[in-house]
Amino acid sequence: MAQKIAILGASGYTGAELIRLISTHPEMEVAALAADRKAGMTMAEVFPHLRHLDLPDLVRIEEIDFGQIDLCFCALPHVASQKVIPSLPEGVRIVDLSADFRLRDPAEYEKFYGTPHLAVEMQKSAVYGLTEFYRGEIAKARLVAGTGCNAATGLFSLLPLVKGGLIDTGDIILDMKCAVSGAGRSAKEHLLHSELSEGYFPYAVGGKHRHLGEFDQELSLAAGHPVAIQFTPTLMPANRGILSASYVKGDAAAIHAAMAAAYAEEPFIEVLPMGQVPSTRHVRGSNFVHIGVVAERGAGRATVFAALDNLTKGSSGQALQNANLMLGLPETMGLMMAPVFP
Repeated sequence: MAQKIAILGASGYTGAELIRLISTHPEMEVAALAADRKAGMTMAEVFPHLRHLDLPDLVRIEEIDFGQIDLCFCALPHVASQKVIPSLPEGVRIVDLSADFRLRDPAEYEKFYGTPHLAVEMQKSAVYGLTEFYRGEIAKARLVAGTGCNAATGLFSLLPLVKGGLIDTGDIILDMKCAVSGAGRSAKEHLLHSELSEGYFPYAVGGKHRHLGEFDQELSLAAGHPVAIQFTPTLMPANRGILSASYVKGDAAAIHAAMAAAYAEEPFIEVLPMGQVPSTRHVRGSNFVHIGVVAERGAGRATVFAALDNLTKGSSGQALQNANLMLGLPETMGLMMAPVFP
């Protein structure tokens, strides 16, 4: 019998991506879809590209009978998840796609998000959802906190190197190009086509980006001492994709060998031959990550590149990967589709 799935916040980009992925999943059935302003509408009205699917209409969260639900994806805005998740029945397993349960220290959450955490007790049991590094804990968890898409991209590039002591943790510069869908579906003036197209602009600079909390948390844990990277994200006029470049001090050949070894058995992470670089167009619409390592001119310096689709591996694909583990299903189920090219 298929697992019954609810998606809260189904009218956003990550909600739509979850539906796209689950629609061909052999062991899951979308049983309930919730939205706020679009409650009462059909998914065909909200997302015409999904009109071929037989889906329930959008309702308000309080109208869902969670007694019939095995697992719930929460694709709600930040803070909203903290209010909703504690009210869900104990028997429902939860994958949260917001930032509300990513940071283990509530004080760090307040620092980066500007509001006190409203569900501190639940935070204590949440598992960070970077699948390749926490799959054992994820499989046993009731609540998994999906990573930020920027955080996932950077951590895939850096965690094996920090854990292995292969780079100078005091000299890490992370430069990242991010597609516009990462900003969500709400109307924002600076994301209008005439405002965004034909240009790039950095945002949340000078240590103000919220995903720095995840980098601080995970890289410091891996290193065994505090690690604070320099991080600059740049918005690019593309719908999907993240391309990161991590500038590090370390031996490039050793870095490449460590990355290849760390990800040799990972079904979704491809380490390219030494000197080759990835592109967002080669991972579009997929759950794959491509990583490349390049030796720089200066001795003992290298750049580690990573590309992923922010809506798939960076968010909804990662969420489904984690849900598979939580439900005792094969981790790759419903996720082995090839990238869309061109």
